[in-house]
Formats: sequence, structure tokens, C-alpha cells
Amino acid sequence: MKTQKNTQHKGITLIELTLVISIVMVLVSTTTIGISYYRDWQTGLAAGEDLKAVYQAQKLFLADNPTTPLASITAANIIAHLPNGMTAIPVVKGLDDEALTIDFNSSPPRFTSGGATYDKSGSNDNSVWDAGK
Repeated sequence: MKTQKNTQHKGITLIELTLVISIVMVLVSTTTIGISYYRDWQTGLAAGEDLKAVYQAQKLFLADNPTTPLASITAANIIAHLPNGMTAIPVVKGLDDEALTIDFNSSPPRFTSGGATYDKSGSNDNSVWDAGK
């Protein structure tokens, strides 16, 4: 009696190849989207920390000079009280890469862009304290 050898094909089919490529593409696109959100989160977190540093400096200045009106505070007043050896008011970029200014003549300080309050969260609470959190 003659036995037949079990011959196996040692290649992959077109369907298997298409399936693997599809899975890889889904993973890459998901990762790319996740990285984009992560970068926005990092930007918001850094902006929030800079805003907190200015707020802390503002409070320290006002504690040392309690009769000074909030509207008359200058950048030089704030710089002298910034934490961690900061030597200038932080420069912050928004999520759309626009330059933001920190308005330290309001309490708490807030970001402004072109004279308008900057708040990407849409909450209109005049601050970005929750940025990145």
C-alpha cells in the first residue's frame, strides 16, 4: 500500500497578506491619532503650569505690596517673584500654534490672544487652569 505524503504549501495567501496589512494600517493610524492628542495634552499641561507660575508670582507680589492696585502691576513686578529662577514672563503657544499673552492684570491671570480671552475648553471660565489635566 502506498501512502500519500501530506504536502503543505509554505507560502501565504493574498487574503492573509491583505489582512495583515489592514491590521498594521489600523494600528499605525490609531497610534498617530493618539500621539496627536498626547502632544496637545503636553502643550496644555505646560501652558497651565506657566499660568500657575505667573499666578503664584502675582500673589507673592501683592502680598509684599498690598496697596498696589491689580491694574498697575507690570511685568517687572511679576518677573521678580517668578519661581524656579525664571527670568521672563513665559511665552506660551496655543493649540493652533498662535502666540498667547498672559494677562497678569486680572486675578487669576489668563491667556489672551489678540485681546480676547483664550479658552480652548469652551467653558468660558476665563482661565485654562484645567489645561492638560
